[in-house]
Amino acid sequence: MGAAQSVSEKSIHEFTVKDARGKDVELSNYKGKVLLIVNVASKCGFTDSNYTQLTELYNKYKDKRLEILAFPCNQFLKQEPGTSEDAEKFACTRYKAEYPIFQKVRVNGPDTAPVYKFLKANKSGFLGSRIKWNFTKFLVDKDGRVIERYGTSTAPLAIEDDIKKALGEV
Repeated sequence: MGAAQSVSEKSIHEFTVKDARGKDVELSNYKGKVLLIVNVASKCGFTDSNYTQLTELYNKYKDKRLEILAFPCNQFLKQEPGTSEDAEKFACTRYKAEYPIFQKVRVNGPDTAPVYKFLKANKSGFLGSRIKWNFTKFLVDKDGRVIERYGTSTAPLAIEDDIKKALGEV
């Protein structure tokens, strides 16, 4: 349990995911952008600080080619109980999120979304590859390679220097 799974994909850009309404989105659309990929939840104790700071980072760096990709997940104490569209409405209304909120995914177990299998295989976390909680963050470079993984307790603003470095600003 917790061991990284082998994946054949070399880049996040090889994946297709679904938006909150079930429409396919090719992650190749994000080539040339730095990505911060986050499993989100609307009923978590970390929700307010993470969404607030994610929106702040996005507004500050979106014109410099940062994109935040949020994937709602209901695997941790059922803290994202509604539909994918409910999660999108929550983020966009309450936190003014302008970045994409995708379809709900599983980040652990036999039904783990392929994109999360890739992320975990490329950067394991404390005590293995398994994602421990909501708001685990993966920083991905412009070529679609995972640079770093951050746990729930790492606030989005705490990784701003890493984002700037990935954007070529440092």
